[in-house]
Amino acid sequence: MTAAQADLPTDLQAQFLEMPVGLRLDSPAVADGAAIWRIARDSKVLDLNSSYSYLLWCRDFAATSVVARDSGGEAVGFITGYIRPERPDTLMVWQVAVDHDQRGRGLAGALLDGLTSKVAAGRALSTIETTIAPSNTASERLFLSYARRHGASVERRVLFDAGLFPDDGHEPEVLYRIGPLGS
Repeated sequence: MTAAQADLPTDLQAQFLEMPVGLRLDSPAVADGAAIWRIARDSKVLDLNSSYSYLLWCRDFAATSVVARDSGGEAVGFITGYIRPERPDTLMVWQVAVDHDQRGRGLAGALLDGLTSKVAAGRALSTIETTIAPSNTASERLFLSYARRHGASVERRVLFDAGLFPDDGHEPEVLYRIGPLGS
């Protein structure tokens, strides 16, 4: 549990998943950019951005992103996100990925709980958004589980139709809008 979560009333603390044993939640640093890029690449599911973009992400969006570190301090999972400029109470979750050998331990859910707790500690946060391709059932389960844990509703609609993408075979991206949080 993070310090911000520990300050919550006991009944609200139960909403949050604990980090798996041996792992800790942290903010990303520029030095994590290469590891985050590797985790995204190895996921075989995420759209891989340039390695340069992950370095920038760790520099410019560290306040709205998290990494999971193992006992040696290495990044083994991450979530990148940002606050939507036109909706300052909305966190857009960009990418979620966990190293293959850390999967099945509840890490993605704990990262998502930790990230939203971290962001909410510094600002009013009522909604999270993400986009999920229809074939990405793991992400759909993650975000629907998050909504259930937090008693939030989920609205879904196609944000970007497949025809908008220049590369062949890209699925549509479905927007999941989860909120209000804390209800």
